[in-house]
Amino acid sequence: MTNNILNEAGQQVRKFRRSRDNRMLAGVCGGAAELLGVDATLLRVAMVAMTVCFFGFGVVLYGACWLLAPEADDD
Repeated sequence: MTNNILNEAGQQVRKFRRSRDNRMLAGVCGGAAELLGVDATLLRVAMVAMTVCFFGFGVVLYGACWLLAPEADDD
């Protein structure tokens, strides 16, 4: 499918994909960082904090994203 799909506002539709380049385990934080335009390290620290502070929620969220989000294309 082409990347030229536009939404009703005329902006390009962005989809969450796991990163192939910026990964430590499965590319979830790297893909989220690319989507949000932030540093992946910041998201990794936030994921660890969620895991510690919310009784393992970060691990569950990461696992769900790993299973549900497709990998980025080779573009």
